[in-house]
Amino acid sequence: MTRPGGVWQNWGRSQRVRPQLVEFPRTVEAVRRAVTAAAKRGMPVKAVGAGHSFTGIAVAPGLLLDLTDLTGVVDVDRDRGRVTLLAGTRLHQVPALLAPYGLAMQNLGDIDRQSISGAISTGTHGTGAQFGGISTQVVGARLVTASGELIAVSEDENAELLPAVALGLGALGILVEVTLQCVPAFLLHAVEKPVPLSELLPSLDGWAAASDHFEYYWFPHTEVGLTKVDTRLPESAVRHPLPKVGKWIDETLLANGVYRVACGAGTGIPAIVPRFSRLAVKLTGDREYTDRSTKVLTQSRTVRFREMEYAVPAENVRPAFDALRALIDARGWKISFPVEVRFAAADDLWLSTAHGRASGYIAVHRYWREDPTEYFEAVEEIMLSYGGRPHWGKMHTLDAATLRERYPRFDDFTALRDRLDPDRMFRNDYLDRVLGE
Repeated sequence: MTRPGGVWQNWGRSQRVRPQLVEFPRTVEAVRRAVTAAAKRGMPVKAVGAGHSFTGIAVAPGLLLDLTDLTGVVDVDRDRGRVTLLAGTRLHQVPALLAPYGLAMQNLGDIDRQSISGAISTGTHGTGAQFGGISTQVVGARLVTASGELIAVSEDENAELLPAVALGLGALGILVEVTLQCVPAFLLHAVEKPVPLSELLPSLDGWAAASDHFEYYWFPHTEVGLTKVDTRLPESAVRHPLPKVGKWIDETLLANGVYRVACGAGTGIPAIVPRFSRLAVKLTGDREYTDRSTKVLTQSRTVRFREMEYAVPAENVRPAFDALRALIDARGWKISFPVEVRFAAADDLWLSTAHGRASGYIAVHRYWREDPTEYFEAVEEIMLSYGGRPHWGKMHTLDAATLRERYPRFDDFTALRDRLDPDRMFRNDYLDRVLGE
């Protein structure tokens, strides 16, 4: 289906565009036809999933391909535990699609609203020092190139392209299918508790190394980290899910409802923010439960925000975090959103933020009605000084010249882009900035 473009906005309301045309392809062949037709008209093309990136990576000034209808399972290889999904499939749809086969994704981020193609194209990740980002689960893909050709990439076909296509920023073509290496379905035993920073930070490496999945949140203006430790268990283990009423109070009433009101109030009266942060630490982050992996790894977040996240070498998480705390104190800012700290294993994907190094991720947020510029740019300066690489889907200011210095395979990626998209059919302003024109 094709229609004239209306205004498209991302979830965080940090990007908006009025595309010339919008199409909702239902099949791979429909994507090929759309790309071929756009090429004849000299119109750039971008695919959009859920719009959960905060950068302009999915902004489509020409033809916007909305992949909402390109969803579902294409194929299942039961022997190898591999599942091929259409590219528009949302992460929150995946558990039900995998359940009949007794499979699950190995790891997930804390939000599951994204499409699978959008998640891997931006380097979305979860936490766990032994696990890579979602893109590391990709063992195959099919994409439509600028010429309208459909190419397959896997260990057996065009294998040399897989480390680029698995995290391609939408710059190499339109992903139409993604094949994931899954694992047997499993449970997670979650322990969430507040820990004084004076106890947590000196042993931070130990927390990450000793846990399957470890993360913590820190509300500025407090001296406590809200830790979460998840331990993997077989699916046959006994589930002890959160009581429905208690979960509703914690995640819907407090974490979303009350928090939304507090953020709105803090925008007008910043002085209330520290008191609210201390109250939030007392009311949340202290519980224990066991449930299916997807129910533990992901959360519902309805309070709209904007985010910047940097990956630093794992050994630099502590000093970078300390510098961030000192910055907020020195500037006297009243920051209502917590800082999130997570970990990931090194990988070999060309544009992965964890390329070649075990990494820690430090994410900062601001309520969407607040201007994040001053805060984000000051934090960015700190992260860069500790070897940081910005998350491709979250706000940052870096350009191709700076990023080239931080990615050993950067020139290999841009050379492949030149080969697959010589006329820049899939370009937009963001890609021009981070990859060069």
